[in-house]
Amino acid sequence: MEKQLTMDRLKDMNIVITGAARGIGRVIALLFAEYGANVAFTGRKIDDNFISLEKELQEFGVKAKGYVSDASNFDAAQNTASEIIKDFGSIDVLINNAGITRDNLLMRMSEKDWDDIMNVNLKSVFNWTKAVVRPMMKARKGSIINMSSVVGVGGNAGQANYAASKAGIIGFTKSIAKELGSRNIRCNAIAPGFIETEMTKELPEKVINDWLAKIPLKRTGTPEDVANTCLFLASDLSSYITGQVITVDGGMTI
Repeated sequence: MEKQLTMDRLKDMNIVITGAARGIGRVIALLFAEYGANVAFTGRKIDDNFISLEKELQEFGVKAKGYVSDASNFDAAQNTASEIIKDFGSIDVLINNAGITRDNLLMRMSEKDWDDIMNVNLKSVFNWTKAVVRPMMKARKGSIINMSSVVGVGGNAGQANYAASKAGIIGFTKSIAKELGSRNIRCNAIAPGFIETEMTKELPEKVINDWLAKIPLKRTGTPEDVANTCLFLASDLSSYITGQVITVDGGMTI
């Protein structure tokens, strides 16, 4: 029987997405709700984006709730995960999406720039994975998806802190996949390339054209391109895939 990712394939699955109030995380959350999944998401504060996302998700007829929680804080992650399990009953998929940038050349980079990136981008992945491991082990199933970057694969001048955090996520992903595979828990990473976001839209045209020249598909990626990859890794269509880094970059890193 041919498998297809039908619109109800993820029905009744409970998905947690960190840092989802805006950007790529928001698009991921909406796509999962469209496919019938219940969505819990986190953000650092309640603002217009937070409130509107919760409302938009609920309009799909799924259970959806936002939680104010700092992903970089260990105790906050553990407490919020427990609250989500109480509200939703289980956590089937975790998408570690929370991330920031503090770009600068190393000689100008402050210790705070380094620490902020490591705490939000890398430590948050540890915090939340740690929070869901026991419930997933008890259920003997689960999919953990970590948002890395092509910068974590190949590095980039002016982004030593960001590159180190995203490379760390890759090493973490592969290690967790080996640890948890026997419990039917998969762990994979996605490494997006040049994706259209509010931040990239502000770049000068020359910078955008320079990036496009390196991309065989000759276009920038969209948040939907990343979200579709998350959808695949969350579903049973990827049930024999773990410990992998899937680059979503139009061929830029070939």
